[in-house]
Amino acid sequence: MSARTSNLIVIHCSATPSGQRIDRGTPGKTGHLSAAQVINSWHAVRGFKRSFAARQAFNPELPSIGYHYVIDLDGTVLTGRHLDEIGAHAVQFNAHSIGICLVGGAERSGRYTRAQWEALAQLVLKLTAKLRIPLNPAIRVNKATSPGYDVLAGVCGHRDLSPDKNGNGMTEPFEWLKTCPGFDVDAWLSNGLRPLPIHIFAVDA
Repeated sequence: MSARTSNLIVIHCSATPSGQRIDRGTPGKTGHLSAAQVINSWHAVRGFKRSFAARQAFNPELPSIGYHYVIDLDGTVLTGRHLDEIGAHAVQFNAHSIGICLVGGAERSGRYTRAQWEALAQLVLKLTAKLRIPLNPAIRVNKATSPGYDVLAGVCGHRDLSPDKNGNGMTEPFEWLKTCPGFDVDAWLSNGLRPLPIHIFAVDA
């Protein structure tokens, strides 16, 4: 697998109820399916397919997953596609981006566990340093080919890739094609990679 240049990190959610497990079975027991394996099954139904060479080289048990990482409720970071493999998570932006999926976020205002928030912060810090991606909100630039713009050089949420229909330089709620990941990534970055209280899912002790 040849190396590729990535300059954008896109944060997604699994669009399942906040705080609800999506893995199946009992961890450590025969038949258990991790959150990444479950998402892989969803992506298989949608027709996603990794190349034979990519599967042979990395995570062969995940032949369809579109994300590069999945962050489970307990903060476990699961790998999906290899970083040098083009993902299938953001149409027209896959070639130069890394996709991270947080389990949860079905609500318009997504909530994630403290463990997930900590894992997300550490993963984004690691990736931006390793790939030399600016730890800043992504930049939107115009281009001649469809969809008429590109988003690069930073970190964004899936909803931030929506078109700026009124041309005011901002992607506003009425323009979102999706609400994923259910929080303002720009605000999260500005707040030192710390979430607002309304986006924290409290786990019972």
